Amino acid sequence: MTTTAIIMMIVAMLTIWGGLIAAILNLNTRGNASAEDIARAELQRDL
Repeated sequence: MTTTAIIMMIVAMLTIWGGLIAAILNLNTRGNASAEDIARAELQRDL
């Protein structure tokens, strides 16, 4: 592999892994609000 290909591979891997880490940190700090909203909607169901 050429140097350019290795650099592009590293950039792509950092982008993918960086996004995964950012998503995990975001879920840990803010929590999963969508699951709470679904639970609340099930409890407040109008008939």
